[in-house]
Amino acid sequence: MSLTKATKSRRIVGGAGAAMAVALLSGCSGTGGPGRWQHLGYPSPSTESAEQIGQLWVGAWIAIAVIGTLVWGLMGWAFIRYRRRSANDRPKQTTYNLPLEIMYTIVPFLIVGVLFAYTVKTQDAALEMREEPDVTIDVVAQKWSWTFNYSEEEVWDAGTVETIPTLYLPVDERVQFNLHASDVIHSFWVPSFYMKMDAVPGRTNTFQVTPNAEGVYAGKCAELCGTYHSAMLFNVEIVSRAEYDAKMAELEEKGQTGQVMGTEGANELAQREGGH
Repeated sequence: MSLTKATKSRRIVGGAGAAMAVALLSGCSGTGGPGRWQHLGYPSPSTESAEQIGQLWVGAWIAIAVIGTLVWGLMGWAFIRYRRRSANDRPKQTTYNLPLEIMYTIVPFLIVGVLFAYTVKTQDAALEMREEPDVTIDVVAQKWSWTFNYSEEEVWDAGTVETIPTLYLPVDERVQFNLHASDVIHSFWVPSFYMKMDAVPGRTNTFQVTPNAEGVYAGKCAELCGTYHSAMLFNVEIVSRAEYDAKMAELEEKGQTGQVMGTEGANELAQREGGH
């Protein structure tokens, strides 16, 4: 292969890598709104920390795409450039190349180190706990639904296998979730939060988020917990403070006051529905 052809091959490899990086970067740019996340196959972030986590994921995919394209391109170039051309063709033998070996060792460590640093920074931000959250919600996972206790308002709502409950959150306010499980291990997952956390019997797991995008989002149990695991769904509505207060007042009017744990709320609602 001539020098000109080899140069063209390298340019093609480099051009392909650059094109892929540009395509990915265009998906995570600051413009385009929530649609840019769907374009990449991600849900629209609904909290402050979710967008940071999403940017980390996109950055990691860009790094993978660039490195993968470079490696595969160089492998393909080597296969073509140094292929056997005749039965008697013996390629030039290469033994050691200390500078290259040092580079091959150091570069992966640098890449992993950068990804690790960004991961720790993003994780710390996602798990940050503030002393005085605006809203505290005790979430109880039970077979086969969820109970939501709104601590400040002292009201609750619950779902059953047949009915999907709705979790209401005020926009732009700090919300703390205290996760409980009354029977087996469940996992509280709202994809638009870009994180999930287990609910474990006998233990309270806690995390906080600041919802920043009004809308309706889906939630579910992400831990295989038994026969009706697929029924453990819930909706999340991020609303204005005025609408949030109105929803809390509705629950109070229904008599759903105090705090319920386990299947108490679901049983009470089932009895009401049966009485109608």
